[in-house]
Amino acid sequence: MDSVREFADDAGAEPVRGFLHSPWGSGGDRLILTHGAGANCQTLLLVALAEAFAAEGFTVLRCDLPFRQARPHGPPMRTAERDQAGLRTAVEAMRRHPGQGKPEGRVFVGGHSYGGRIASMMAAANPGLADGLLLLSYPLHPPKQPQQLRTQHFSRLATPALFVSGVRDGFGSIAELETARALIPARTRLLSIPGAGHELIRKANRGELPQLIVEGFRAFVGGRAR
Repeated sequence: MDSVREFADDAGAEPVRGFLHSPWGSGGDRLILTHGAGANCQTLLLVALAEAFAAEGFTVLRCDLPFRQARPHGPPMRTAERDQAGLRTAVEAMRRHPGQGKPEGRVFVGGHSYGGRIASMMAAANPGLADGLLLLSYPLHPPKQPQQLRTQHFSRLATPALFVSGVRDGFGSIAELETARALIPARTRLLSIPGAGHELIRKANRGELPQLIVEGFRAFVGGRAR
């Protein structure tokens, strides 16, 4: 893993800061991973996934969203547009990254909870910017408030998206996510994780979960990163 780095596309662009994981081998595909509303890019899930994807040939940027760069604690407060701009900067920067000498590689964006929601909103507003989405524990609605759906942009989402969700996630049941996926015109798939809640990773699945997600995503987007 490389040291922390800051990416900014142009002067005035919203910068994003994170850790770059070089691939094991000659990978060309790239993946950006970001965090939920109450976390940062140092969470166990993101670190484990970054290492697992790098081991399979992906160059991985594990980054903090702008709201987290601005303050180390607390939830985002009306920063959705700024956070989308930061992710857009990250995608554009990774497009320029040589990817172990393979500039033709694809660029994917993944996020846990709020990070996944921001990634999907960014992709809906910028068709073709990312080649695919990895949405981890998408926060379909606040816990116990199923009427407050966060799907307003789904009808405009033209980017393929793999949803990964625990069967015990209070932010959206498997059945609710299946219904929501039907709103998306792009190709989607849902990978359900038995026994898992919103955090996905736990002591019982810590060993196999990262590889399960890597294999599921690789099968979804087609081809190998190597």
